[in-house]
Amino acid sequence: MLDLRPNCECCDRDLPPNASDAMMCTFECTFCAECADSRLQGICPNCRGNLVARPIRPVAMLVKYPASAQRIVKPEGCQPA
Repeated sequence: MLDLRPNCECCDRDLPPNASDAMMCTFECTFCAECADSRLQGICPNCRGNLVARPIRPVAMLVKYPASAQRIVKPEGCQPA
């Protein structure tokens, strides 16, 4: 089950479960589309994997499987991989 993390690791922008601009890698590192495109050129700075659109969990499933509340932020900001 995906974590659906609540924010961008680079800029700390809120990314609710229904965000259409949330991007992630296979390790569930999460970024907003703006940081993924402009800062990271589509590559995760943590694992060097590609960033893809995060799927949106249907509302009914969020009740049973809620999104994560744990915020992860890189205090030094994100640098391209």
